[in-house]
Amino acid sequence: MIGRLNHVAIAVPNLEASAAQYRNTLGAKVSAPQPEPDHGVTVVFVELPNTKIELLEPLGADSPIAAFLERNPAGGIHHICYEVDDILAARDKLKASGARVLGNGEPKIGAHKKPVLFLHPKDFNGALVELEQA
Repeated sequence: MIGRLNHVAIAVPNLEASAAQYRNTLGAKVSAPQPEPDHGVTVVFVELPNTKIELLEPLGADSPIAAFLERNPAGGIHHICYEVDDILAARDKLKASGARVLGNGEPKIGAHKKPVLFLHPKDFNGALVELEQA
């Protein structure tokens, strides 16, 4: 069901400083900041030959990333995103097997302008999993 690794998301307390570190220290290509109000974050993508790193900064006090950073002030890995060919079929199969889909179970449009869903970390060894329509 899951396809390629789309990205690993890292919550950061300072998006500008983190992007500069990847750009200047590691020599990576880093996208411009992109606000995602539906998800409560601003993101940049670090382009790698085989995948991406998504750096997330809270967009507002109600952001789920703000709560994550309260528990992890230096930041840290927030979620892993896998591509799926059919997000609705994947959701239905996962729910039938007992996995919990977060939110109302309906896909939202993610940062890549494709439908995404999140799966409960307790169902996947403590890792928050994002599925993105390929």
